[in-house]
Amino acid sequence: MQNLLDFNLPQLTDWLVSQGEKPFRAKQVFHWMHQRGEGDFAQMTDLAKSLREKLVKHAEVRAPQVKADKTSADGTRKWLFDVGVGNGVETVFIPEGTPGCGDADADEDSPRYRGTLCISSQVGCALECTFCSTGRQGFNRNLTVAEIIGQLWHAVRELKKAGWGARPVTNVVMMGMGEPLANFENVVTALDIMLDDHAYGLSRRRVTVSTSGIVPAMDRLAERCPVALAVSLHAPDDALRDRIVPINKKYPLQELLAACRRYLEHAPRDFITFEYVMLAGVNDTPAHARQLAELVKDTPCKLNLIPFNPFPDSGYGKSRADAQRTFREILQQAGYVVTTRKTRGDDIDAACGQLAGQVADRTGRVLKRMERNAA
Repeated sequence: MQNLLDFNLPQLTDWLVSQGEKPFRAKQVFHWMHQRGEGDFAQMTDLAKSLREKLVKHAEVRAPQVKADKTSADGTRKWLFDVGVGNGVETVFIPEGTPGCGDADADEDSPRYRGTLCISSQVGCALECTFCSTGRQGFNRNLTVAEIIGQLWHAVRELKKAGWGARPVTNVVMMGMGEPLANFENVVTALDIMLDDHAYGLSRRRVTVSTSGIVPAMDRLAERCPVALAVSLHAPDDALRDRIVPINKKYPLQELLAACRRYLEHAPRDFITFEYVMLAGVNDTPAHARQLAELVKDTPCKLNLIPFNPFPDSGYGKSRADAQRTFREILQQAGYVVTTRKTRGDDIDAACGQLAGQVADRTGRVLKRMERNAA
């Protein structure tokens, strides 16, 4: 059975043609699947009966099954999806404002309603950023296109039922479990679907890929599917970043920043968002802030400061409020646009850096850590 959620529109067209169907049928099926959220071919009533019968025999619309569904006191909602063999990935919906209040036409930087869906791209993560709960779970595999887009497909269906309006998801961030650019082809195909007007019709400005800095893949993304880009920076110098974001050893800061500037030649926004998790006593001093201001001075950017969200045995603490305020003020005085991310969903472990899901680790990382702790 071919899972049609694995296809972007050109791929679905090719598949249907291979089944003896006319190319225009692909847009009809695509519309039913993604705009109407329909998974039952029998309900796709404007398709020829012969096509519906063929689809029932040879195809399916199958998103990952839900293992858990939790809602935070602040309205944040988190799903745990079963992706087989003891593995699960998490997806988070973060609503802001009142549904239906200018969600499609409001200014994109300050809409009256914004519904952001944080989507996972891998089961676990192989990059081992030391402050991230996902990275501590090890790594199992990349998600398929159907498993990536299926998170959006399911969320939109459920949120519509819950009264979040005709367009409950206005923004997508590839910031869930995993490094999106390490699963390049599947992520880009999923992005194609998100952007397609026959599916979700999201603006490139409202779809963000977050990366720890895989430079060659950043260049490929700029050519293939330039959407908004967020870079997990978290340190103002190579020595510190090597320690907390180990991919920096392969792609150090100056190489990464050069890739960011190249990306801006294609990007839908005229800036890169640099994400910076505030770790008490590690990267949050005034000296670090001044180093950061100097580091990114030649790269058009916005800086997003992220309060660390603790998880068991992380080894890190959350920066004090006064330390965060001083850090932000130094950057603002240097002329940067700086935001501090509001912590959402921490009561259900849905906040930034807390997503862990269920990972049948193939790297041996978890076992090695347990052995070290025991010793």
